[in-house]
Amino acid sequence: QVQLVESGGGLVQQGGSLRLSCAASGFAFGDYSIKWYRQAPGKERERVSCISANGLTTQYEDPVKDRFTVSRDNGKNMVYLQMNNLEPEDTAVYYCARSRLGYGCVWDSRLVDAWGQGTQVTVSS
Repeated sequence: QVQLVESGGGLVQQGGSLRLSCAASGFAFGDYSIKWYRQAPGKERERVSCISANGLTTQYEDPVKDRFTVSRDNGKNMVYLQMNNLEPEDTAVYYCARSRLGYGCVWDSRLVDAWGQGTQVTVSS
């Protein structure tokens, strides 16, 4: 079955760094773009980043530009989100998601067909 499992979250001080991982299984990983979303309590889910199937194209939302870096290793069926200079506003549950085949990094949650369980990131001030 299609499965995405996030890991690497935790508690970090303001200004610190974390690297999130997303392990994929049950599908041809190298054929799919992967998106990162996040959701804080009481807030709507928001998009964070996207990486194309071959890893050559990346996208970032303004709040994380110049601080976060998305990458992937198709040989290991892994995608990563390196988060630097973290701020309390980054506190949220972070999810990786599979974009529907052929849609790449189009930002529309309707084009997501699989989600991970999420990993908690907490940034203290």
